[in-house]
Amino acid sequence: MTDAPWDKSRLKNRTRLIYAGRRPSEQHGFVNTPVYRGSTVLFPTVEDLVKRKARFTYGTQGSPTTQSLETAWTELAGAAGTVLAPSGLAAISLALLTAVKCGDHILVSDSVYKPTRIFCETILARMGVETEYYDPLIGAAIDSLVRPNTSAIFMETPGSQSFELQDVPAIAAVARAKGACAILDNTWATPLFFPPHAHGADMAIEAGTKYLSGHSDLLLGLVSANKGWFSRLHATADAFAMCAGPEDVFLALRGLRTLDLRLHEAERQALDLANWLNERPEVAQVLHPALPSCPGHALWKRDFSGSSGLFSVLLAPCSNKAMAAMLDGLRLFGMGYSWGGFESLVIPFDCSSYRSATTWSPPGPALRFSVGLEDVEDLKDDLDQGFERLRAIG
Repeated sequence: MTDAPWDKSRLKNRTRLIYAGRRPSEQHGFVNTPVYRGSTVLFPTVEDLVKRKARFTYGTQGSPTTQSLETAWTELAGAAGTVLAPSGLAAISLALLTAVKCGDHILVSDSVYKPTRIFCETILARMGVETEYYDPLIGAAIDSLVRPNTSAIFMETPGSQSFELQDVPAIAAVARAKGACAILDNTWATPLFFPPHAHGADMAIEAGTKYLSGHSDLLLGLVSANKGWFSRLHATADAFAMCAGPEDVFLALRGLRTLDLRLHEAERQALDLANWLNERPEVAQVLHPALPSCPGHALWKRDFSGSSGLFSVLLAPCSNKAMAAMLDGLRLFGMGYSWGGFESLVIPFDCSSYRSATTWSPPGPALRFSVGLEDVEDLKDDLDQGFERLRAIG
């Protein structure tokens, strides 16, 4: 086996993930890039020190461990380069800070991850950046909202709780025509199911905490960028020195090798469970983009090559007490604010209080499911007992 440069473009994703970012000859033949911990890098001469003549110069600017993941993700995302951050929200913040300056106006989808809104309404507001939220279903009509000082359009598809699908190519085309940066949170699909830069995104965000980890044991964010934006992104990352921890990066590299297998299994399990839930009398609607009954399915079918294990369910009208009885007694579904791990999760949510460009008014309580790797029949049995508790209270 050689790790000399070679064209991997014709390889299937499963194979690409095995080889991406690995150079065993530089690690004494060991298969995996080891964890490099450290701040200080030594230079052999004054000239080398002054001119920074070294592959790595200081811990905040990377190591062989971080370079391995950045190289692999750049290849997978179809980008010009990638930078790492210590969490998904840190990656979102880094992308936005790269694109904006005081006096700018940005457009943000009304269905985004709530911490994204908080960052915009606190940190960016204090910087003098105005945030305007838009209907995620607006598509090319977003052109009417763009101002001369609009510097970025932020997308998330599907929405992290309500699962609206956005027309990324159409919105990105408007951004490009208006000179704004098209930023996409692509955590749900990952580049395996939605290549972000091929669909027009200038910068794409991934919460590696989720599917890249796969084991709920790390915090990590990644931002990839095209040629037009990578140098600016890299400079911003250097200025902030917002470093990902070396152990987390190592675990992400380990997760990368099985990402395709786990993502497809999560997809299979989630679709099975979503179809089962769709037949339940307690369920008013299942919001899973791969289901033909889900709004936005046509966009999913056009742009995506798969779906992940995360989807939402709108229950038929029932009391909050009944919903709590259902959830509190579950044995296999944990309740926690993450997803993408081997364990299944469920959370109730209500985004009506913070929507500003759209109205969220479901018929009953809303639940978000992250389907893990347990046997799906066991998951159905757990939920069946939960629905029995719900019906008992009503």
